[in-house]
Amino acid sequence: MIDIFLWYVVWLSTFGAAAGAAAAVTHEFYYKVQYVLANPDGVHEKEVISFNGTWPLPTIEVNKGDRVKLHLINGLEDSTTSLHFHGLFMKGVGYMDGPVGVTQCPISPGGSMLYDFKVEQSGTYWYHSHSGSQYSDGFRGLFIIHDEEQEAKYTFDKQLSWSVSDWYHLPSAELVKKQLTRYNPTGAEPIPQNLLFNDSRNVTIGIDYDTTYLIRIANIGIMVSQFFSIPGYEFEIVEVDGVYTEQKKAKLAYLTVGQRMSILLKTKSKSDAKSNVIIVTSMDRSMLDTVPVDLELNSINYLVYDESIPMPELPSWIDDQDSFEPINDLDLVPSSHTPLLAEPDHRISLLLHMENLGDGVNYAFLNNYTYVAPKVPTLLTALSAPDSLINDARIYGSNTNSFVLKKDETVEIVINNEDDNKHPMHLHGHQFQIIARSKDFEEPVHYDPDKQDSFAEFPIMRDTVYVEGNGYLVIRFVADNPGVWFFHCHLDFHLEQGLAVTLVEAPDYLDKYIPDDHLQTCERSNMPTKGNAAGNDQDFLNLHGEYVQPAPLPAGFTPKGYVALFTCTAAALYGIWSIYVFGMNDISVTEAGKIDNEKRVMQKYIEILERLKMKSVESRSAEPSAEIEKMLKQVIALNDKLSQL
Repeated sequence: MIDIFLWYVVWLSTFGAAAGAAAAVTHEFYYKVQYVLANPDGVHEKEVISFNGTWPLPTIEVNKGDRVKLHLINGLEDSTTSLHFHGLFMKGVGYMDGPVGVTQCPISPGGSMLYDFKVEQSGTYWYHSHSGSQYSDGFRGLFIIHDEEQEAKYTFDKQLSWSVSDWYHLPSAELVKKQLTRYNPTGAEPIPQNLLFNDSRNVTIGIDYDTTYLIRIANIGIMVSQFFSIPGYEFEIVEVDGVYTEQKKAKLAYLTVGQRMSILLKTKSKSDAKSNVIIVTSMDRSMLDTVPVDLELNSINYLVYDESIPMPELPSWIDDQDSFEPINDLDLVPSSHTPLLAEPDHRISLLLHMENLGDGVNYAFLNNYTYVAPKVPTLLTALSAPDSLINDARIYGSNTNSFVLKKDETVEIVINNEDDNKHPMHLHGHQFQIIARSKDFEEPVHYDPDKQDSFAEFPIMRDTVYVEGNGYLVIRFVADNPGVWFFHCHLDFHLEQGLAVTLVEAPDYLDKYIPDDHLQTCERSNMPTKGNAAGNDQDFLNLHGEYVQPAPLPAGFTPKGYVALFTCTAAALYGIWSIYVFGMNDISVTEAGKIDNEKRVMQKYIEILERLKMKSVESRSAEPSAEIEKMLKQVIALNDKLSQL
């Protein structure tokens, strides 16, 4: 009977949203998360996380001004969970934001929590678990907020909502376990098995002739950015990340995980439409350490006018990503014409790099700290701290990487990326102006404001933006939303590696109220609800016992171990190289692609060996240094031979 009741309440809430009444409506949902089996890519069946036994999860549609009351019941027997509404500010109710260890404790198996908030924004958003990398198990869905006044500014006939995502066959816990191990010293991210479109593949969507569609698109994946195009058609971008824009024409767009956009698409008349339409989404292959031979980089889906007319041929350019020129989101202009924020009151400069620690695992760092969740959620530390210490960043812990912001100050965050991968950075609680973003570089280039010629008069605003490999990113926002907000890489494997900081914003303006079920959730998880990051509520400056990052690599010891590892690896690669040489007379394009992959892997090995050599020299350890030098020469020689193929 309880499941029937849950479905009745959900149906009633959804019906209220569909009615689209101008008056504010309260939508109450009861969702029990539990495992079910699904096979969305048609290749592999796996356990996914459902709502009330149904997957994919529903698209939730509400109107600006409505209230949402979502009761999340954890029916997972082996895992905690939580819920985050990506892009929502949660003004005045920051405890509803959802990231475990930041604003709440994890919801234990059998537990529940009410997410209760008023919807004060509009546009395209999504919701997902914010407990580890759990949302890669399917715990994510679209959250659409309608605004009649805003939507009336654009001319369209119908609306559609689409999701794009990567898909893994292994459960999230196993993926993270495989990545965060000393046997993966480069920190290479797991490669997805497929791309999904609306949580399926080869999707067919019926469309009408001579019709303008407002289409909302969100990348709800966990790792890869995607290129988006509708070959033979031009579209107009009118919104990104909940920020409405001046209409901008494009043929190719780029969405990192976490990013969204709305487009206007005008279909052809019956006389002009000689074929149906394809939608092409493509993995950004530059984000993959290797490209398996059987990996399909492109996902093809269909818009169908009439099944009796043919499907178009796939254009050849979709396999040539070097020729891709997606629209630059920095060229977009917010329709609000919000002017460039003034020089910052508070500048935070973050140096991003990846490095192995003493356990052999590759971690991500911002200013030499890798994020480690505290014993007490940071918001609860802020609410329980004495007034004299509430603005002291030390009480929030060493590895929460916390920065305290004053109310209404203009904040600038500069990220100098010394990693060769791009990182999609997401800020909770705010939309920010993108002030500057460099291209990617072979070697790290840091931001120099003296060399910046000019800034946009009306910079585009987003809540998720990428920084290029070895490049830099500069964003600004006003600290007008008291709360504790996470700023992290939304490539979730990197978040698992610790790529995050915590912004404690205007803590002296926080409302001391916390709902009882939040406190009960902590109690069920055996987590304290007051005290500093170490759980000390008597002496907030005593952080003894706090959770911290592993110790650094021991000098002299680790290089020997890594030399042994690379010796084995080089031997294996030499064998691969020999096989390639043996078969060169009859090599195929696919085999050439394999060689390109091995070249990229080899470059990674050279990079790590050079870093180990530097560490060994710094530690004045002659024996490991000599071994590394010898190994480095061997690998470089092998790389030279590969380069000749």
